[in-house]
Amino acid sequence: MNETLLFVLLDLSGTFAFALSGATAARQRNLDLFGIGAVAFLVACGGGIMRDVCIGAIPPAGLSDWRYLAAAMAAVVATLGAYPLVVRLAYPVRFFDGLGMGFFAVAGAHKALEYGHNAEVAILLGVLTAVGGGVLRDVLLNRIPLILQKEIYASAALLGAIIEVGGERLGWSTQWVPWLGIVVSTGLRQLSLRYGWQLPRFTPPGAGERD
Repeated sequence: MNETLLFVLLDLSGTFAFALSGATAARQRNLDLFGIGAVAFLVACGGGIMRDVCIGAIPPAGLSDWRYLAAAMAAVVATLGAYPLVVRLAYPVRFFDGLGMGFFAVAGAHKALEYGHNAEVAILLGVLTAVGGGVLRDVLLNRIPLILQKEIYASAALLGAIIEVGGERLGWSTQWVPWLGIVVSTGLRQLSLRYGWQLPRFTPPGAGERD
């Protein structure tokens, strides 16, 4: 598969998955059809738009390419049409968010490299692409952002972006490196939800003692 086409497909796949999470969260809050569509689009394209502004890809693909809007609206239709099935998932919003995160971490990091930025910038923008839409969703719906909760979330996106950037810098094939990053980051996120894995927390000395 052509490299450009591959990463466009990865970006659109992440858009669809994140739009599913946004539409599901909006439906749970009983928003009307316009509200569901607006939240789904902002969640799906928000992180990518922030990334494109940072790297100078103007106008952002999420605003200039009709396929991103189409993918988001298709996710809205799918969510509303299959909502009784969606709600059977234990954590539907986090499940779809985890799927999109892997695609966006890899695609975001690759696009930053493609625009001539160094490895550090590419990794950071890969993480921004992966978590930016989720933060917008949670802020709009008055939820505590997942990135601020005690879960393996941004760190999973960071790992996926590192694999993508490291693989490209080492000259590994772009036919399989992106998939490795996606599988590792998405797998880690889903396993952390399944088994309750969390990053270690550090309690200040004496925090549990009474004065």
